[in-house]
Amino acid sequence: QVQLVEAGGGLVQAGGSLRLSCAASGRTFSSNAMGWFRQPRGKAREFVAAISSGGRTRYADSLKGRFTISRDNAKNTVYLQMNSLKPEDTAVYYCAAAPHIALMTISAGSWGQGTQVTVSS
Repeated sequence: QVQLVEAGGGLVQAGGSLRLSCAASGRTFSSNAMGWFRQPRGKAREFVAAISSGGRTRYADSLKGRFTISRDNAKNTVYLQMNSLKPEDTAVYYCAAAPHIALMTISAGSWGQGTQVTVSS
C-alpha cells in the first residue's frame, strides 16, 4: 500500500515545539485519511490525531489544544504541529493511513517507520 516516511523528531526542552511531517508515496494520498500515533517506551501505541480526506480532524482528548494535524495534498504530506511539549509526550511518533477517518485505529494498514520525540524536563 502507500509508503510513509516520517521526519522532524528530535530532542526539545519542556514547553518547546516540534513539527513532524509524513511524506506519502503514490497517487492515492488525497483519498486517504491520515493520522498520527505515538508509543512511549514500554507502553502501548496510542492515538494522537487524525485528518480526513476532506480536512476534518479529531484528536485525543488529552492532547487537544496543544497538537494540530494538517495536510497538504499537493505535497502528499501530513503534518503534526506539537506545542507546549511535556516530558510525557516523549515517544516514537508514527504516521498512518486508512481509507476513512473512522478506520484510523491501531489496526490501520499503512505505517511509517516512526520518528523519535524526546522532551526533557
